[in-house]
Amino acid sequence: MPAEHSPASLPVAAARRRRLRADQARQLADLLRHQILTGGFPGGVLPLEDAIAADYRASRNTVRQALDLLRGEQLVDRRSGVGTVVVCEKYPHALDRLQGLAETLHEHGRVTNEVRTVGPVGAPGPVARRLGLPDHTDVLCIERLRRLNGLPLSLDLSYLPMDVGGELLGCDLENTDVFRLLETLTGGPLGHADMTLEAVNADAHSAAVLEAPRGSAVLMLERLTHLPDGRPVDLEFIRFRGDRITMSGVLRRSA
Repeated sequence: MPAEHSPASLPVAAARRRRLRADQARQLADLLRHQILTGGFPGGVLPLEDAIAADYRASRNTVRQALDLLRGEQLVDRRSGVGTVVVCEKYPHALDRLQGLAETLHEHGRVTNEVRTVGPVGAPGPVARRLGLPDHTDVLCIERLRRLNGLPLSLDLSYLPMDVGGELLGCDLENTDVFRLLETLTGGPLGHADMTLEAVNADAHSAAVLEAPRGSAVLMLERLTHLPDGRPVDLEFIRFRGDRITMSGVLRRSA
């Protein structure tokens, strides 16, 4: 005889089934997202739900829930007579090379910079220490809104020692990466960078400048770049719109 379920166990079993379906939808959404971001759907049109279900061995309900997740991320949308289409392109930012934004995204369009702040400021203690300077030493502070093909992409705040950064004051900061300018001024390539990447909630200022919803998640890249001799020369705090950028790289396991 089949086992009888007590009334108390029925809601628990139903909750487990719902959680399983939600897990499957999330897992399918991850697979579809990768296909979307790597150009896996010709013309930006996803297959019909039945085809997705067959290809990924998922139920129709799971496919619908997965597509709902991607619509919530504003990656896809449903269009009458067409189906599910990609509506938001994300741009790849490499993590395994030290490059400026214009260098990284040159294949995807033109990067321009709106210089919002530029000038000397007294370095806060943590900034001064990261740059190897005495507390409250003047540093050059640059804040720029960076756009790709006119769309807001990142808000960059940079601190540089004045003996190097001061020479940037007469340079074209609107159309040239700071890395390029530093290499021109120092007469050689930059060395290496220490980097941290995390997700943070957009504050009111960042959200307004990036034209993103207040409180939405942004990718915050903290990067300290050094000259070849090891001297720290550029401390950056870069907030990227998470719906317009992906971070990628090739990592190798050492022996």
